[in-house]
Amino acid sequence: MDVIADYILENYSGKVVEVCVGNYFKVAERLAEKLDVVCVDWKKPVKKTKLKFVIDDVMEPNLSIYEGSELIYSLRPPLELYYYIVRISKIVKADCLIRPFGNEFSNEGKLVNYKGERFYVWLNRL
Repeated sequence: MDVIADYILENYSGKVVEVCVGNYFKVAERLAEKLDVVCVDWKKPVKKTKLKFVIDDVMEPNLSIYEGSELIYSLRPPLELYYYIVRISKIVKADCLIRPFGNEFSNEGKLVNYKGERFYVWLNRL
């Protein structure tokens, strides 16, 4: 996942939002050294974190959380949430990056193979 952090740091310089973060903060913590990072999930994390954390439901989102972001990303979210994550990014005109859990695929996003890591990207800021 460090490679995904590299990709984000090379392509974004402002606010990024990680959705469906769960209790895995490694990428967000690395990004927070240089970017404004907001972590979002539908329930409080079990692990303590110093990151900015907000509870929100991506199926019925509070769009003010996501406004002004350059990127909304998710690492291994459930396949059934892809639509909602991408929808939020389109509404707020932020790019979207989804790293699939396994062999899931998306018909809409652009498949990127970056330094051996694969993920989908939607460029909505253009």
